[in-house]
Amino acid sequence: MAESNKPTIAPGDEDAALNARASRHEEQKGDLTKVTKLSWDEGDV
Repeated sequence: MAESNKPTIAPGDEDAALNARASRHEEQKGDLTKVTKLSWDEGDV
């Protein structure tokens, strides 16, 4: 896997940027990133 395609972890989503959808133009260009959100609920432990 190339360094530029290596999976990364975002430090947080304080500004809700990870929930923002790509614009139509970005989608047409393929300029988007698939985001998987993982949350931990300590009450389920």
